[in-house]
Amino acid sequence: MVEMGMIKTAMDVLYKPDSSITRLLVMLLVNLTQLDSGIVSLLQIEDEKMQGLFVMKLVRSFCRSSDETRDDPFDHVGSILVNISKKEAGRKMLLDSKRGLLKQILRQFDSTSPLRKKGVFGTLRNCCFEAENQLQNLLLISEFLWPALLLPVAGKRIYSEEDASKMPLELGNVLSFEREPWDDPEIRVEALESIYLITVQEAGLRAFWSVNGPRILQFGYEDEEDPKVMEAYERVGSLLVHGSETSK
Repeated sequence: MVEMGMIKTAMDVLYKPDSSITRLLVMLLVNLTQLDSGIVSLLQIEDEKMQGLFVMKLVRSFCRSSDETRDDPFDHVGSILVNISKKEAGRKMLLDSKRGLLKQILRQFDSTSPLRKKGVFGTLRNCCFEAENQLQNLLLISEFLWPALLLPVAGKRIYSEEDASKMPLELGNVLSFEREPWDDPEIRVEALESIYLITVQEAGLRAFWSVNGPRILQFGYEDEEDPKVMEAYERVGSLLVHGSETSK
């Protein structure tokens, strides 16, 4: 199907004004991007002039469509983004600071749609595998990155003024008040795995300390009850301990 140009056909029909089979087409793209050839086709790698156009359109739809629609077919674009970010070329495209795609995607991290949230965190985690070479591009979007990574693992408590004052406003303001818990353990694990991949890098570790990240993880760990999530906290924790010992 990929060889038959199905991705281009699906994208062309999807963005026709009177398209009545949006869900079907998005689900087709989800399935096709499980194949390497499907990812290459969607990224338009072989067409220098058009490269990234399809992905840009899908990200725009993912970010534009309203949470108020209970059954939004573009929620499933999150699964497409997870699929393409499993490949280096896809990660590089999403992390390209000129395109600004990951920044747009991260704005959906607190969506009311569980499916959309899963897409955001799965994509972010995959992108963090590029931290060794793309850390600068990740940290360029810190104001979106750290809230997405830290709020799900910050626990339930209301943080003190002193703790909040050591965080950027986008974190401190939220953590100073009561908030909805992040119930999905899979998202918490993915957030912690992403943090680990960033803090393995020395500059990433410094950035993490600068937003009072270790304090947030300390409180989050104290509130955590899921064994798999606790294990993910501990993995980051051992890295933080080792990092602080090394820097002494």
